[in-house]
Amino acid sequence: MLELKLDFDSRDLDKAPLSESELDKLIGTGDHKLFLNTRNDLYRERNMAEKSPTRPEAIMLMSENPNLIRRPLLLRGSQIIIGFDEAAYRILALGARP
Repeated sequence: MLELKLDFDSRDLDKAPLSESELDKLIGTGDHKLFLNTRNDLYRERNMAEKSPTRPEAIMLMSENPNLIRRPLLLRGSQIIIGFDEAAYRILALGARP
């Protein structure tokens, strides 16, 4: 097994939640639904799988409930990796294909 070395700054979203403007910028033109943690209680209670929140609603909810954000989030320049994706980390660290 290859150990990957990635330099990164970390942020504890429970202690320093992302603001609505930060989330809006982070999501950019991407699909806001990819950022939602489908294992979160609020996600299930609101039946978001069937009734997906609008982008503004999702941003507000994620800002107020950081555990609703799918993690980890890894940013490098304009590239973002949402959730654990070893192949994507490998590409980022090594510039290699999965």
